[in-house]
Amino acid sequence: MAAQHLNLLIVIADAEHARFVRPAEEDNTLRSSSRVQPEEGHGGAENQAHNQHPEKFATWVAGQLNQHAASYDELVLVAPAHTLSLIGAHLDKPAQARLIGKLDKDLAKISDHDLWPHVKHWVRRVHRAKLL
Repeated sequence: MAAQHLNLLIVIADAEHARFVRPAEEDNTLRSSSRVQPEEGHGGAENQAHNQHPEKFATWVAGQLNQHAASYDELVLVAPAHTLSLIGAHLDKPAQARLIGKLDKDLAKISDHDLWPHVKHWVRRVHRAKLL
């Protein structure tokens, strides 16, 4: 019986930045699939609102997770406590049902490679078929 691959999404955020990270199927190398900062992907006056109100940015991140919940099977949130609670408070039921872990740390500015020690216990081992 083949092992089912579960799509894990790890969200690394702080009050102004979010990064969506997925482990590669072949070797679990962590790779950012996208990065968002207030100046990217948001319009003028809304940028100002994010810079002045981190809760608006956290709500936006939760909205993205809600909107794209079908694209992941499991979700891990990594953010400082205040941002973590704000994002969590705005997740709808389908996204909450996929939430398998939270980590209260500010890792928004570290590289994908340096994330591994912090998130490795949520990443499932890659199962390779043995060659005979």
